[in-house]
Amino acid sequence: ILTTSFSLNSAFRVSMDKIILDTLSNKGELNTYDLSQELPADHQALVGAVKSLQSLGEIICVTQKQKDLWVLTKEAEEILSTGSYEARIYGAISNEGNPQKSLMNLFPNARIGLNKAMSLGWLKIDKSGTDGEPRVFRKVDRIEDRTQLSIQKIKDGSVSEVPDATLKELKKRKLINSMVIKSFNVTKGSNFTTEVTKMETELSPEMLSTNSWKEKKFKSYNFDSLGIMPSSGHLHPLMKVRAEVCQIFLEMGFTEMPTNNYVESSFWNFDALFQPQQHPARDAQDTFFLSDPENAHEFPTSYLEKVQEVHESGGYRSIGYRSEWKFSEAKKNVLRTHTTGVSARMLHKLGQNTEFKPVKYFSIDKVFRNESVDATHLAEFHQVEGVVADYDVSLASLISILYSFFSYLGIKNLRFKPAYNPYTEPSMEIFTFHEGLKKWVEIGNSGVFRPEMIKPMGLPDNVNVLGWGLSLER
Repeated sequence: ILTTSFSLNSAFRVSMDKIILDTLSNKGELNTYDLSQELPADHQALVGAVKSLQSLGEIICVTQKQKDLWVLTKEAEEILSTGSYEARIYGAISNEGNPQKSLMNLFPNARIGLNKAMSLGWLKIDKSGTDGEPRVFRKVDRIEDRTQLSIQKIKDGSVSEVPDATLKELKKRKLINSMVIKSFNVTKGSNFTTEVTKMETELSPEMLSTNSWKEKKFKSYNFDSLGIMPSSGHLHPLMKVRAEVCQIFLEMGFTEMPTNNYVESSFWNFDALFQPQQHPARDAQDTFFLSDPENAHEFPTSYLEKVQEVHESGGYRSIGYRSEWKFSEAKKNVLRTHTTGVSARMLHKLGQNTEFKPVKYFSIDKVFRNESVDATHLAEFHQVEGVVADYDVSLASLISILYSFFSYLGIKNLRFKPAYNPYTEPSMEIFTFHEGLKKWVEIGNSGVFRPEMIKPMGLPDNVNVLGWGLSLER
């Protein structure tokens, strides 16, 4: 420890490094916490200076030390100057005794002092007075304020002289708190010096040209240190969910459909799905129509004629819509309202193959609706869609697939409700119980594609197509 006492102001004026090195030069060793108390100075500032000196090489040797200390509370500091509560109560008692009630108003915590003095046998209470009011009398002529003495010893650093039982009691009375101090013992290193020269970290061209590098000390390189991680972009939370759902489909054996066209003709978006041209969803207030290019021009002629026929006259045990089907409506371009138009294209392509092979398709992409934005509706959102085409699959098959799909998402409590869709029959809405809202909420729609939709595509008679969709945002 320094033999000369430093004031707080002088400690700030003198370099912490210099203080540490001078202390080691005089004493050979030091403890950072003890030195911070001696100066006084901030302990963390001293620790920082020690670590700085340690990085310069073998100037100092450092070992960590952990020390358990008892620290006085504000209440204990007050007891040092005024005495313990029990001693103050004892001192207030006159030879004739004092009314118990009056003692309670002498100072805060007077009741604690009276109870403690009674338990120590310093005082007694007499309830035999004529006025009926209890009076407090002294039982002993002299007392020793052991609470104040113990607190003083703790403050002076003589904790070893205080019995463990007393420490435990003082802590219970919230007069002291335990504190763990992590400090460092510092001794001289093999290259100890009081004059610190900053070590060079780079070899410059000037050093090479003047040969000054020969007189310099260089800091050793740490080739094992990891560099600073470069800043990088991050996936949007919605895209993380999209990647997770995509992986689920792939694990279930599905193939992703190409959904790179936001613009779709009304034919593929509506007509191919057996959605009537008079349907409200095809109105301008529900769908975004394009003005440039206003119309599509390329259609599979044979398939288009079959779609027109099933709309106007029916087929496949259906009477159709019995209304005029207009090509002028079918060729209008729209921002796709769902990705099912892509499913229709893929199924039509599948129907043109000479040999049918079962398929499982999926897509996750943007769709657009001309809707007012609120808590449950958006003008654009991501639709998740799954399609299965196979021999003799049924509604039971669809329910089984839905249970498997949603179980991957951690959703196992499902319910199904009959619904209506123009292109599926039977159709089901999918519900799950929301633990936060404490109610059943809709999470998707599903069904078996109607014969009026899939038979004109050329699919075999005993092939059924299952489909379901949900919003990624929801």
